[in-house]
Order: sequence, then C-alpha cells, then structure tokens
Amino acid sequence: MTALDETCPAVGPLAAVVGADQTVATLGGETVTYANLDYAASAPALTDVAAELARALGEYSSVHRGAGHLSRLTTARYENARATIRRFVGGRADDAVVFTRNTTDATNLAAHVLPSTGSRSGVDAGSDREDVVVLDIEHHANLLPWERTGRARIVESRATLAETLDAVETELLRKPAALLAITAASNVTGEVLPLRTLSAVAHRHGARILVDGAQLVAHRPVSIASYGIDYLVFSGHKVYAPFGAGVLVGRPDWLDATTPYLAGGGATADVDLAGGTSWHTGPARHEAGTPNVLGALAIAAAAEAIKDHGYERIGYHEHHLLTRLDAGLDALPHVHRLHIFDDVADRVGIAGFTVDGHSPRAVAEYLNDRHGIGVRDGKFCAHPLLRRLGHPDGAVRVSFGLGTSSGDIDRLLAALAELA
Repeated sequence: MTALDETCPAVGPLAAVVGADQTVATLGGETVTYANLDYAASAPALTDVAAELARALGEYSSVHRGAGHLSRLTTARYENARATIRRFVGGRADDAVVFTRNTTDATNLAAHVLPSTGSRSGVDAGSDREDVVVLDIEHHANLLPWERTGRARIVESRATLAETLDAVETELLRKPAALLAITAASNVTGEVLPLRTLSAVAHRHGARILVDGAQLVAHRPVSIASYGIDYLVFSGHKVYAPFGAGVLVGRPDWLDATTPYLAGGGATADVDLAGGTSWHTGPARHEAGTPNVLGALAIAAAAEAIKDHGYERIGYHEHHLLTRLDAGLDALPHVHRLHIFDDVADRVGIAGFTVDGHSPRAVAEYLNDRHGIGVRDGKFCAHPLLRRLGHPDGAVRVSFGLGTSSGDIDRLLAALAELA
C-alpha cells in the first residue's frame, strides 16, 4: 500500500478497451504496458463497441433508397442510432439528430444555420438577434466557427466562475443575441460549467444555447430537455467510438429553415434543372452524400455501453482517480496544475500542468520514451485560454477514462517525481 492508498483507494479499470495490453519499448530497453493517459484527445474504443461494429460490418451496405436486404438492414440501424443517441442525451421527442464528422463539423453546421436579422428562422423573426456570445476559454471548435460568421461577441472570462456568469449575463443584457455558445467541460483543465444556470441565463435574455459536450458526455449524464439545452454537439472519438463521426442534437426549426450545409444527393427532395431544386427537411437536409454509417453506429453502441456501466459507477471511478492524481501532482513542488476559475471544484478526468525547467514537449517525450506513458502537450486547440493562464507556449495534459487504473496514475506520478 502506498501513502496515496490511505486517502485515495486504488481502483482498477472500469471497462475493457481495445489496446489495453499494448506494449512499448522504452529507451532503457524495457518492454512495458503502454499507459494511455490521453483520453481527452481520443478515447480508445470500448471492446463492446468494437464487437458491435464487427457484427455490423458483416451486414454493411449503403443506406437509404435501397431495396436489398442489407441496405434495408443498415438503413434501419443507422436511423435507430439517431433514436439511441437522442435518448442518451435526454433529447426532446422532436429534436433533430444530425450526424457530422466531429464536434468541429457539428459546430460549423450550427454556425451555418444561425439566423440572420429578419430571417424566418430567427428566435424572434424580424428582431436584431443574430449575434453569438461566447467565452474566451473555448476550444477552437467552439470559437472559430462563430468568429467566421462575423457575429461573435467574445466575453472575457474572470477569475471566478461567479464573476464570469455575471459577465455573460451583462453582455446578453447589453445587446440581444441569437445564441450563447458554451463548453460543458474544459479540455485543458477539466473544469465543468453549470449548464442549467447558463441555459437559464440565455433563455432569460431571449437567446438559445449551444453546448459543446465533447469533454462531458463520456463522464457525466446530460439531459437536453431538463437542462434546457437547445443544441448539443459532441464527437464519437471522445466517447469510446472510433471511425470519426460526430453529432448535433437540437431544435429542428433553424436546421429546416436554412440552405443545406452541403449540396448533393440525399439532401434533395427533387432536382429540376428548369424549375430548381427542393430540399428535404429533417437531418437528411444536412447529410448530403453517403454518410459515415459505421461512425454513427459506433456512437450509438458507445452510448448504450456507457449507459450500461452507469454514470454513478463512472463517477465513483473517476473521482478516485482524479483525487489520486491531484494529490500526487500537488505533492510535487516542481509541478503546477492549471485552473481557469478560483471557485470551481467540479472536474472531469483531465488535468493540465507545467513542470519547472522543462518544456511541455520535453516532459511528454520523457514520459513516453522513458516510461511508456502517453500524455498530450501543446496548446490543445485552446490558444487564447493558454495565454490567459500565462502559458502561451503550452502545457502538459493528463486525461483518463473507463480503461484507466490507479496503477496508471501511480506510474505517471513516479515518473514525474523522477524527472525532478
């Protein structure tokens, strides 16, 4: 038993993931089991998900408009995946579930359907609500698409979350907006924002809310309906689902009132070169071309697997690992953890930190080359946030999930202690 075991009970992996037995050779000549502590970039596939995909591959075909047995079967699975995902995130019965490439793509789709002044798809048709209010702490996926519209109003975050919420409300009160776009959990520090509160703030001032759930939905339950979320976006590769798909779930009116995100087959109801093109409504309107069927099925399979494991068990597992990690990092005088707000204790399994005397890349290479531990270094597609935190050159990030054990955390802490 280690000193950490007395305050942070040791836990094993909660679920089996593909590649858990992967070994790597260190520069010291050892062969060790690879410790994947980079879940926030891409979580490994759950073995349950891989098994479901292997089954689907044997019966795979192109979806929609096919009379053949495999086409019908695959189409049914693809459309059922929408219903599974809608239930997983507590969506409303009429919420659209649109499959995309990833969170970035889903957010760009949302930016595409953002109403402009006087459009019939506006929150208040004919009003001046067309801007998007967004914080400066966001991942680029929830920042650059809005800046590209020319209608983003960036709110500078404050030292505390309470002050930041006040700043958001002040900005919405100062001038009407169509949308508040917010992250659910920081990909740099893991800090979780209060979605119910933010939804209430947005709606109080006549705006809708879009939530970037990429770093949350694998860790915590989300209910679009009960939280009052209008749009939720996330990626399969963050929720143990391979094959590069994402999803936008939310209210259908803006989606149906806007021109298709992509023009092409599948989105069209009729094409008449003389009379013009008419477009489908619903998800098909924005899913032109052959979709990433396996990616969609993977997200649905992962949603079912996460539900089966249960968020209570997931939370217990994560709490013990995070407590162990934080205690161990804080005991190392040369390591400094990052945080955005002074008053937020709620976090998912992510920790950003710096190490005195070593660049982030040097730390990451040392952990990999000498100890077989994979972490992430850099600016994590959140350059403004890293500048705000005083680390414009980046930091190191550790992140974990269902396949992580306390032994993985202990290996990291021992390696960092040795680096001193």
